[in-house]
Amino acid sequence: MAERKPIESWLTDMDGVLMHEGIPVPGASAFIKRLRESGKPFLVLTNNSIYTPRDLHARLSRIGLDVPWESIWTSALATAKFLDEQRPGGTAHVIGEAGLTTALHDIGYVLTDHAPDYVVLGETRTYSFEALTKAIRLINDGARFIATNPDETGPSPQGPLPATGSVAALITKATGVEPYFVGKPNPLMMRHGLNVIGAHSETSAMIGDRMDTDVLAGLEAGMETFLVLTGLTRPEEIDRHPFRPSRVVDSIADLVDLV
Repeated sequence: MAERKPIESWLTDMDGVLMHEGIPVPGASAFIKRLRESGKPFLVLTNNSIYTPRDLHARLSRIGLDVPWESIWTSALATAKFLDEQRPGGTAHVIGEAGLTTALHDIGYVLTDHAPDYVVLGETRTYSFEALTKAIRLINDGARFIATNPDETGPSPQGPLPATGSVAALITKATGVEPYFVGKPNPLMMRHGLNVIGAHSETSAMIGDRMDTDVLAGLEAGMETFLVLTGLTRPEEIDRHPFRPSRVVDSIADLVDLV
């Protein structure tokens, strides 16, 4: 197997890699500091579409992680970029929070429940029966179905929460229509992210805590992949997958010296 080129740019997941349930992972601050000092392009990625990059910058700053908002790439931004390329100036009915609605407003989309081009499903802590019913009827009437990410659950201090993938499955069951998922593991999100920082997959690495999203997305985008064990994936689960990361490490602290 040919050796990979040196890593010149870094993409990293946020939850489970840099922080866990609102607490920074040991080594995360040192890793971000080393990245910023190196001048190498980097992005912090998240499938969570609730928050805007400015919101996430503020949340990370409060726990001591200094990540510029320009270096944060969310599934909401990736979804907006995808829709802008597919149908510029379109309309959408959105189930989601400010991270998603702001991203769509910024590309000139009109948010409406009157014959929209798309129903766009994102993350929210307040999924309602009325909102789901409206989405189902609009899709049955011909709206195209987009979801920001396929994550079935999300973390919370009390335990797993149902996430976009689970709610999408409910809508699919009611309509017979499968959504197009934009976020990880869709390599589209990774390629858009690489383009944002002017990076190339051959000299880029992806750090994540999930085999089924982070590692798979990095692999399919042609990047070197690092799995950290500070998040959802346990060591005994790695071999259950038909693919492997380039390297498994205990935490992001083990990667500081590679920057």
